Amino acid sequence: MGRKVILATCSLNQWALDFDGNLERILRSIAIAKSQGAKYRLGPELEICGYGCADHFYESDTLLHCFQVLRKLLESPVTQDIICDVGMPIMHHNVRYNCRVIFLNGKILLIRPKMLLDTVPFGDCVLSTKDTCIGSEMCAELWNPRSPHVDMGLDGVEIFTNSSASYHELRKADHRVNLVKSATTKSGGIYMFANQKGCDGDRLYYDGCATVAINGDIVAQGRQFSLDDVEVVTAILDLEDVRSYKGEHCHPHVEYEHKPCHRVKVDFSLSDCEDVYLPTHQPIEWQFHTPEEEIRYECCVLYMLPIINSSYFCLPAGFLLPLSGGVDSSSTACIVYSMCVLVCQAVRDGNTQVLEDVQRVVNDVSYTPRDPRELCRRIFTTCYMASENSSEGTRNRAKDLASQIGSSHMNLNIDMAVKGMLGIFSMVTGKCPQFRANGGSTRENLALQNVQARIRMILAYLFAQLSQWAEGKPGGLLVLGSANVDESLTGYFTKYDCSSADINPIGGISKTDLKSFLQYCVEQFQLTALKSIMAAPPTAELEPLMDGQVSQTDESDMGMTYSELSVIGRLRKISKCGPYSMFCKLIHTWREALSPLQVAAKVKHFFQMYSVNRHKMTTVTPSYHAESYGPDDNRFDLRPFLYNTRWSWQFRAIDNQVGIRQST
Repeated sequence: MGRKVILATCSLNQWALDFDGNLERILRSIAIAKSQGAKYRLGPELEICGYGCADHFYESDTLLHCFQVLRKLLESPVTQDIICDVGMPIMHHNVRYNCRVIFLNGKILLIRPKMLLDTVPFGDCVLSTKDTCIGSEMCAELWNPRSPHVDMGLDGVEIFTNSSASYHELRKADHRVNLVKSATTKSGGIYMFANQKGCDGDRLYYDGCATVAINGDIVAQGRQFSLDDVEVVTAILDLEDVRSYKGEHCHPHVEYEHKPCHRVKVDFSLSDCEDVYLPTHQPIEWQFHTPEEEIRYECCVLYMLPIINSSYFCLPAGFLLPLSGGVDSSSTACIVYSMCVLVCQAVRDGNTQVLEDVQRVVNDVSYTPRDPRELCRRIFTTCYMASENSSEGTRNRAKDLASQIGSSHMNLNIDMAVKGMLGIFSMVTGKCPQFRANGGSTRENLALQNVQARIRMILAYLFAQLSQWAEGKPGGLLVLGSANVDESLTGYFTKYDCSSADINPIGGISKTDLKSFLQYCVEQFQLTALKSIMAAPPTAELEPLMDGQVSQTDESDMGMTYSELSVIGRLRKISKCGPYSMFCKLIHTWREALSPLQVAAKVKHFFQMYSVNRHKMTTVTPSYHAESYGPDDNRFDLRPFLYNTRWSWQFRAIDNQVGIRQST
C-alpha cells in the first residue's frame, strides 16, 4: 500500500427517464476517471434515472429500468478495477429510498440510503479498504446541522463523498463551497462533491461544480457552467496529510460523543506502493462568477439549448421574441445573443456535440457557426409589435438592438387586429369602450390595455408557427417570454399576453439584476443600443400617448419602485413575513425615506396586489428558478391562489401600530 490516492468526482447532464443517455454518460465518466488513474469514481444523485423524475419514482417501470442499467454497469468492462459510486432509487420492505450503490468488479459492496429522509435498518455503513476508510452522504445532508460526516470523521473516516443534485440560485455557489470546505476544516479529511448539471426537464438548473477538498482547502474545481455533458474532476491527495491534520485537531484527551460507523471491509486499495513521485494537488482559490455572468451562462446556454433539443412540437428552428425596446425583452434578447457567442466558442474549441445540435436546428449539416451575429440571424427572430400607443423611442431602441445582435427583425402594427376585436364587441353590445384619458372608466381602460397585450401573444405564436413556412423552411420557432420575477410577484402583467410563451428565460430574475446584466452586456459585447434602453423609464405603452410621449410607466402603475419591490419580495418569501411583520421591519429599513404611515400604505398596497393577482401564477410561463424569493407556485412558493384580499385582521394590526406611533 502507498499513501497517495487518485479520486474522481463528476458532473453529468442527466435527464429524467433517459436511461440510454444516462447510461452512456455514466460509462463515459468512469472511462475518463480510469484514464486519469482514479481508483474511486463518484457520480451525482440519482444519476441512473435522472433526478427530476418526480411522480415517475412511484412507477415500477422506473425501478425496473434502473436495475437493468445497474446490471449493464456491473457487467461492463469499463467498470473493472475502480470503485464505482452511482445513484438510483431502490425499494426495501416496500419503501422506496434514494440510494447510493457502490460496487467493485461486478460485486455490490454497499447500498447506502439518503439518511436525512428516513431512518432505515439498512445501509448506514462506511467502506474500509486496505489503506483508508470512505463514508458517503447525499445532497442535503451536507446542509444539515448534524451532517453524517461529523460522526464519520470522529470515527476515523478519512474520505467523505457527497452525491448531489444541488440546483443553482444567483449568489448561492459561495455558500455551497463554504460548506464543502468546513466539512473537513474541523477534524480533517478529504471531501468529494459530485453534482448534476443541466435542467433535467424541470424548472431547475443544476450547475455542476464538482469539487475536491482536503483539510478545509479546495484543491480541484469543476466548471459551474459548461456545454459538456460529462465533466470529470480528479485529484491526487496524500492520506498522510489527512492523518497529520487529524492528529493535531482531534485530541485524544477530549471525549467526543459520536455514533460509531459499521465498516464494510473491501479487499482493495486506492493507493499504490509506487506513488512516491506522484505530485499532489495544491490548494486553489475558487473562482466565483458575478451575478451578471451567472445570468449569461445559465440562461443562455445550459437551460435553453436542452429546451431546443427536447421541444414538444415540430423540429424547432430557433426562437421568436416580441421585442418591445424595454429592459425585460432586451434582456431576453441579450441572453440569446450570449448563447450564440458561447456556441461559436464551443465549436471553435472542438465540441462536436454542440456543432451537431446547431446543424440540426438550422437544418444544414455543412454549416459551421463562426460569427455570433450570423448565427443569431439564423436562429433568432425578433418582432416589434406597434400600436397607436407605441412611441418612436421604443421602436428605434428595439430596431437598434436587433441590428447589433444580428437577429432577423420584423416591424408590424397590431391596430387592425385591435379594432377588429373591439368592433366585434361593439357590434354585440352596442358599447364602445374608451381609455381613461378619453373619459373612460378604470374597467374600460384596463380592458383596452389587455386586448392589445393578448393580441400580441396570438400574433407571436402565429409568426412562430408559420414564419419558417412562409420562407420555405422547415420547422417552427419557440416563443420566448420576458416577464421578470418582480412583475410575477405583484401580478403586473396581463394573463395570456406576451408573458405567455414556451419559456421565459428571465422569469426568475429581478429587475435590478437584469439592469446590471444589460450593463455587463454593454461592456462585454459592446451592445451600445442598451444604454438608451436602460435610461428609458419602464413602460408597457398600452395607454394613449400625450403629445407623442409616453404617459404610462410601470412603477407608477404598481405604486412602488422595482427596488422597493425587491426588498418586499425577499421579506415575504425568505424572511417569511406576513403584512404585520413586514411593516415592523420596513419602518426601520425605510425610516430615512418614508414615515410609518407611508410604509403601512405600501405594505397594504403590495399585499392587495399580490393576493388579487396570485391566480396568475397558476398559468405563468415556465422559467428557471434563479431567485430565492421567486413566486413560482410549482415548487418554491406553495401558497393559495385564492385569498380574502381585504386582509382585515392583519391590516388592523398595522393600523394599531401606526396609531400608537402617531399618538406618541
